[in-house]
Amino acid sequence: MFIRKLFLVIAGSFISINLNAQKIAPNTLTENEIREGWELLWDGKTTNGWRGARMSTFPIKGWSIVNGSLKVHKSGGEESSNGGDIITLKKYKNFILKVDFKISKAANSGIKYFVDSDLNKGTGSAIGCEFQILDDENHPDAKNGVKGNRTLGSLYDLIPSKRDVDFKFHKDDFNTAMIIVNNNKVEHWLNGVKIVEYERNNQMWNALVAYSKYKDWPNFGNMSEGNILLQDHGDEVFFKNIKIKVLD
Repeated sequence: MFIRKLFLVIAGSFISINLNAQKIAPNTLTENEIREGWELLWDGKTTNGWRGARMSTFPIKGWSIVNGSLKVHKSGGEESSNGGDIITLKKYKNFILKVDFKISKAANSGIKYFVDSDLNKGTGSAIGCEFQILDDENHPDAKNGVKGNRTLGSLYDLIPSKRDVDFKFHKDDFNTAMIIVNNNKVEHWLNGVKIVEYERNNQMWNALVAYSKYKDWPNFGNMSEGNILLQDHGDEVFFKNIKIKVLD
């Protein structure tokens, strides 16, 4: 079987990224990944390592494990109105995160990072930098925001994703999101293509945040570390092959 790989040099390390994660055994690590220091964030069988964003345990409703995938149940399209978001027990600083996801028609969800679980109180989704997951063709939020900054792969409400006309997105199958955080430099990748790149903790970043929905959130995006989150936005979404490589 032909496997495409992407090779990156990050923080002085030579990293190979498998771009066909859905074609290997789900929720497992390859020998190369083990050598390179990758870890599974989800074992494919239990809820170990995760909890509700605003609770000490994993939600008792709204999520289930189906055929090796974490499934968000459909519940009307509202933020965290059913099971609620889930977050990692650990916090992360510099990392490469890979997540395979599959969406249903008109679905909305997201992968968030630099989430401060201590500050996130009240109703609605927990706040953090968000890799937007969206059915752009069928969900109205794709047309909201500014210049497409709420579309698939975007840094939600801040920076639009850049995808050319030849970009391949699998509507009825799993796609691979990758987030790279190397100190203040951050990248979003989708199916092996870099679609967002930005730098935080500077004047330009703070000005961008000041004109977004996060303007009243203290120190948004400038945290040194935070939890990783999978969003419950009331639409059916599936996650699997959740892997992380912690960078120095």
